[in-house]
Amino acid sequence: MKKIIALTLLWASFLSCSTDNEYPNYSYEVLPVASYEVPASFKLGETYTITLKYQRPTSCHGYQGLYYDKNLNVRTIGIQTVVDKDQICDKALPPLSEVSFRFYVTNSGSYIFKFYKGKDAAGVSQFEEKEIKVEN
Repeated sequence: MKKIIALTLLWASFLSCSTDNEYPNYSYEVLPVASYEVPASFKLGETYTITLKYQRPTSCHGYQGLYYDKNLNVRTIGIQTVVDKDQICDKALPPLSEVSFRFYVTNSGSYIFKFYKGKDAAGVSQFEEKEIKVEN
């Protein structure tokens, strides 16, 4: 009798599970930097605004933040987006979007900014490098 009750409860629990997706269906994607505005040089201890422009490939791509990695004086930058997979996306390209961030110069020498430009035909990430010297 206990086995029958246990099997009935187990069977009922399977039937009560919903097959509808109750959780949002999204992913993250790093987009290329279409263009950027950086100063010609930096001064140690100063703060600068760096402006980036990027193209959203569909209306389902929403700005999530910057992909920003630093290693010594090298900064790698891309545009982090969240892609809503539950929407019907408009593939007509919206106008370029713009975002900026503040950069505080803490080291002497020079900084190398590597702006993400997408992937080549072999799937290898491509970057455009810009070296900015720090004046004392």
